[in-house]
Amino acid sequence: MGLWIQISAGSDEPIYAQVAKQISQAIAKGQLLAGDKLPAVRKLAAELVINPNTVARAYSRLEQAGLVTTRTGSGTFVSDPKLRSGSAADINMLAERIDTIITRGLNLGIEDKDLISMFKTRLSGFVNRQKGRKKK
Repeated sequence: MGLWIQISAGSDEPIYAQVAKQISQAIAKGQLLAGDKLPAVRKLAAELVINPNTVARAYSRLEQAGLVTTRTGSGTFVSDPKLRSGSAADINMLAERIDTIITRGLNLGIEDKDLISMFKTRLSGFVNRQKGRKKK
């Protein structure tokens, strides 16, 4: 798993946030499914050549977001989407990000119907990848 995580040392984003973001994206894209086990903290840290505390912090962030659960002695696993909580704060944050994307698109001169089409195409791609992965 560590091979697809790319760390950018020159980024303003902290390394733990980069790791958490990329795992979160893999879950959203269906590359990681409910029940999939993440690599052990020390193993992933060794693969990425980073401090194990950094990976532990990334896993903790994912757990706080409800994307993974840690079972003592067993490891860290992707949570079942049906059991994930969508708090009001998370939904508000998502709405704000959507507003930012809409504003950016309109400022670039993209028409609303084209923004909607772009969103639908991207969403469909994510959903289809998840469905394809679940059939395997």
